[in-house]
Amino acid sequence: MLDVFTGELIPTSVAICDGRIAGLGEYRAREVEELRGAIVLPGLIDAHVHVESSMVPPAEMARAIVPRGTTTIVADPHEIANVLGLGGVRWMLDDAAGAPLEMVVMAPSCVPATPLATSGASLGAAELAVLACDPRVRGLAEVMSFPAVIAGEAEVLAKIAVFAGRPIDGHAPGLSGAGLAAYVAAGPRSDHECTTVAEGREKLRQGLVVF
Repeated sequence: MLDVFTGELIPTSVAICDGRIAGLGEYRAREVEELRGAIVLPGLIDAHVHVESSMVPPAEMARAIVPRGTTTIVADPHEIANVLGLGGVRWMLDDAAGAPLEMVVMAPSCVPATPLATSGASLGAAELAVLACDPRVRGLAEVMSFPAVIAGEAEVLAKIAVFAGRPIDGHAPGLSGAGLAAYVAAGPRSDHECTTVAEGREKLRQGLVVF
């Protein structure tokens, strides 16, 4: 077994009861599966992915990634939402329901991505409030319009307010100083846009989780 806390490879048996690890070592069991030297390790989690970019639906993506160790994805379906709105997000959720993959969905925060975009749908705070009531939606996806957040624009702050107390992902490339402090104060708790060590360190100091 790979112990991801200590980095050790431990030769052991793993006891499982009701789908949970009950202990390591020798146990009496109703059923024994011999792994013949294989390594047991936790499933991998992809913390930020746009399933639509793969050009396949969630169930088909599961066929490609689950056998390679990824058991959970945190998905932002903003691409299908830009085309089909709430109906597209619900279709993605329904397609993933029967897949051997846990798809944690975050509500798309920026549909369209900018006011200059031509899109098939628009999701405001009212539409996001509808998604927030769906137990399959866990939080707010990457808040890409960081200039609007810093400027205190009412619509984007209303979207963030809908998900107060729940995970809110950030997206703030190159942001630093007072602008970064204002962005973090508004609610985002992560960032996946760092391109330098200094940027990553500053964002860590502001309390963001850096992917």
